[in-house]
Amino acid sequence: MTPNNPRTPSEPGDPLETIIRTITQAQVEAYAKAAGDYNPIHLDPEFAAKTPFGRRIAHGMLTLAIVSEMLTSAYPERWAAGGRLKVRFRGPVFPGETLRTTGEVTRVNEVDGARVAEIAIGVRKEDGSDVITGQAYVPVDDVHPV
Repeated sequence: MTPNNPRTPSEPGDPLETIIRTITQAQVEAYAKAAGDYNPIHLDPEFAAKTPFGRRIAHGMLTLAIVSEMLTSAYPERWAAGGRLKVRFRGPVFPGETLRTTGEVTRVNEVDGARVAEIAIGVRKEDGSDVITGQAYVPVDDVHPV
């Protein structure tokens, strides 16, 4: 989906618009407050230094939020009304790292009379390492739960 072709990705091979975000420690702290998740691995530099990561990491769900942003951009009402995700978290995200989403329709199935796009989704760091991989399922014809 590009500005010159704003149609909804609904056929195999159709890409979703990439979202690029740099995760900051301020975002991690705001997420901790909003979610009530004050795990010191996210907030306490001395504690985090003693973990295998060696420093603070972002919450996985904060990272996953940019996938939802990508899907909301491509399928504004349909994602909210009937989309679902199946993902794996592959690696940590450190504050200061820039992430890039990927999304491509891999197939379209009929479910209860409505077409549902299966979308390969991912989040990658600038070095190319995967942070999140998985699939999203979004109705493409009618707002219909999947």
